[in-house]
Amino acid sequence: MGRAFVYVILGGGVTAGYAALEFTRKGVQPGELCIISEESVAPYERPALSKGYLLPEAPARLPAFHTCVGAIDERLHQNGIELVLGTRVKAADLRRKTLLTATGETISYKTLIIATGARALKLEEFGIRGAGAENICYLRSLSDANKLVDVMKASSGGHAVVIGGGYIGMECAAALVTNRIRVTMVFLKPIAIADFYEEYYESKGVNFIKGTVLASFENNSDGKVMAVILRDGTRVPTDMVVVGIGITPNTSLFEVNGQMQTSNSSVYAVGDVAAFPVKLFGGGARRLRHNGTWEDQRFDYLPFFYSRVFGLSWQFYGDNRGEVVHYGDFAGARFGAYWVDRGRVVGPSSRAETGRSMRP
Repeated sequence: MGRAFVYVILGGGVTAGYAALEFTRKGVQPGELCIISEESVAPYERPALSKGYLLPEAPARLPAFHTCVGAIDERLHQNGIELVLGTRVKAADLRRKTLLTATGETISYKTLIIATGARALKLEEFGIRGAGAENICYLRSLSDANKLVDVMKASSGGHAVVIGGGYIGMECAAALVTNRIRVTMVFLKPIAIADFYEEYYESKGVNFIKGTVLASFENNSDGKVMAVILRDGTRVPTDMVVVGIGITPNTSLFEVNGQMQTSNSSVYAVGDVAAFPVKLFGGGARRLRHNGTWEDQRFDYLPFFYSRVFGLSWQFYGDNRGEVVHYGDFAGARFGAYWVDRGRVVGPSSRAETGRSMRP
């Protein structure tokens, strides 16, 4: 006999955590709600993985901030919410309202909430030779972060190559430098507010190789990467590699419409996996892979990004499309930008400032 619940949240990321906490506020009864997650820990704030968790502390730890860290495990148990961790769901029968796990267990529900999130894109998907080496790291889950921490310790005093110039790439590069590892960043497109950040990172010893991409790896006899080969022929010796080339939503089991529903009225979706119309974007359907603020029940939603690297803090609200206008004191590292699209401010507030550590 399998287990049965009124509500099942499939996925164990930050969205699942917030959804579960909302259920507790609404008075869910013990035994009614279950969270199924492939990860082995209760839901946590995923952005912390590329910030406080990578600081040179022993042991590495998730900083206690917001609602999904620290007290959530205790609160879930206090409210009788069952955590089914380290469990992969391999099939769903929407007619019978059942989920089949990889171990063969059947879990039934009355209402299913899909919060399966997204996964990191892997170099193997692009046919990169040697991409399976053990000193190549990604950062999406706690297990990824633990591996990255271990590889950083083994590479202390050495050199790392970071592939990608987005949030993950920039934050991991800062963490590597903080852990006394020399860094070369490789990316094709400019980073946000490129001139200031490039100069700041270069002052920390980071080397940039721009306008080219990874071609292959050169591995040693142990199967570890010893050099990165770029498309322009450049060879960069390295002790480790961190890859941050984007994510893709985990939608293999379900299709989700713009109202956070599937074709089955008892199945809903939230978080990275859900595409929905947002007023700020003219009603167009978007997947928003970050924090945000809800204003009402009609998807009047304000996207929110933040980044903390070295002594800098960067916050952004809205959408970064259209023409960018900069203001403030770049020399003093207190500046901002806003984006204007067809006469309308769509990125209403963004700023960088010093005096804030990497810790959230």
